[in-house]
Amino acid sequence: MSNEQMRDPLCLDNQVCFSLYSATNAMVRAYRPLLEQLDLTYPQYLAMMVLWKSDGISVKELGNALHLDSGTLTPLLKRLQAKGLVIRGRSETDERVRVLHVTAAARTLKLEAEKVPEQMMCQLRTSAEKLIQLKSLCDEVYTELTNTKG
Repeated sequence: MSNEQMRDPLCLDNQVCFSLYSATNAMVRAYRPLLEQLDLTYPQYLAMMVLWKSDGISVKELGNALHLDSGTLTPLLKRLQAKGLVIRGRSETDERVRVLHVTAAARTLKLEAEKVPEQMMCQLRTSAEKLIQLKSLCDEVYTELTNTKG
């Protein structure tokens, strides 16, 4: 890369956001065939990972964990419910709160889903240490961008 390219603020090759965007798209494409075997989309897979770990959480807690608003989360949860993986109910302590429970079918699906991370690691062909570092940097960027005062 030339010095002129390095100084150009609108040079695509200089944009961290473009690298993140491209890597994210490539990662989701790599997940697609693995998740098709589970009959899940990538967002559904993310939601199920949270629910498998925290069965009985509220919709709000799930949204916070996934960084999604209710407008995005509600249709996703309806699809998971239609697939027989999630039951949406009411909290016993506050009927205004929707809680989510995984079904027996979801617990069975979890056994298949447990293979996905290892399958992805095989595709990435990089060290676990580098991936941990990358995740940490991405988390730092997310925190900085969501905690900025406007």
